[in-house]
Amino acid sequence: MTTSPVHCTVDLGASGKQVGRLEVPRSTNTGGWSQLFVPVASIANGEGPIVLLLAGNHGDEYEGQIAALKLLRELEAEQITGRLIVIPCLSPEASKAGTRLWPSGANFNRSFPGSPDGAPHEQLADFLTTVLIPMSDVVIDVHSGGHDSRFLPCSHMHWVDDADQRKRMAEGMFAWNTDHHFIYIDVAGSGLLPNEAERQGKLVITAELDGGGYVSARMHEFTERGLRNVLRHVGVLAGEVETRASLGLPDAVILDGRGEAGYVFAPESGLWEALVDPGDAVVEGQPVGRIHFLERPDRPPSVVDSPFNGVIVNVRARAATDQGDNVFVAAGVLSPGELA
Repeated sequence: MTTSPVHCTVDLGASGKQVGRLEVPRSTNTGGWSQLFVPVASIANGEGPIVLLLAGNHGDEYEGQIAALKLLRELEAEQITGRLIVIPCLSPEASKAGTRLWPSGANFNRSFPGSPDGAPHEQLADFLTTVLIPMSDVVIDVHSGGHDSRFLPCSHMHWVDDADQRKRMAEGMFAWNTDHHFIYIDVAGSGLLPNEAERQGKLVITAELDGGGYVSARMHEFTERGLRNVLRHVGVLAGEVETRASLGLPDAVILDGRGEAGYVFAPESGLWEALVDPGDAVVEGQPVGRIHFLERPDRPPSVVDSPFNGVIVNVRARAATDQGDNVFVAAGVLSPGELA
């Protein structure tokens, strides 16, 4: 059996607070013997759940990275029951470059289950698949729209087949206290990190928190508050769990994105003009955006319509758009009882 070539400088069985790194072997143009350093921390105290908190899966999604960095600096072992493992950025080189993908072009979130004999991103994915996810009870993966997309701030989840797992995931999703929750499907291939964690039967809690290349002060505050509440909800962090009711907020809206028709892609290349914003209600046939053509300034724009009545979940943030780029996602509304 092949063992992982990734070395972890943190003792994942020890108590207390440790901050170290994952060392992923690689070769580069500046060094035949080189390592990719991925930051990791472990904060452990007594018996309790083991929670794996991940951010920076895509490099240009900074909301979770900053919240995770603040948490690992501020939390001490006495505040923890069990173990909290924090990787504030899974894709550090992409984070520095401000890109979604690794410099190699790899999409880390499409790299699972990975391979111990593969490229560095596959080796890191394999380490999560064979070491970190199996030892964890809960996997939290924080995302946003990055530079490409403005996402309605929402916690979200896949509709997993196991009813008990689905119930626990829904409860974890609700603990973010977002105004909206989103049930989504995979439309761009396989290999997602959440899919691997779900396959292993874990409680998987994920979120999409704004985007568009800008993070507001309000979203930084919201991300940190929501993340801390999720950690309290799963029992690894001390403190009272907040609910929308306790905060004086109305019930959240659950959006159903299980239909492929709601994921709309650019029919042509050009300059995208959004006509709606995330959270707006739309009706079937309503223009959601237009694509303009610099090469043919006399040509009328191509209009992209909503496929059905629903709510806009995300909208493309970049104007320059290639044929096949996702330009928006629309979803219907689901009642809480339909999650059962």
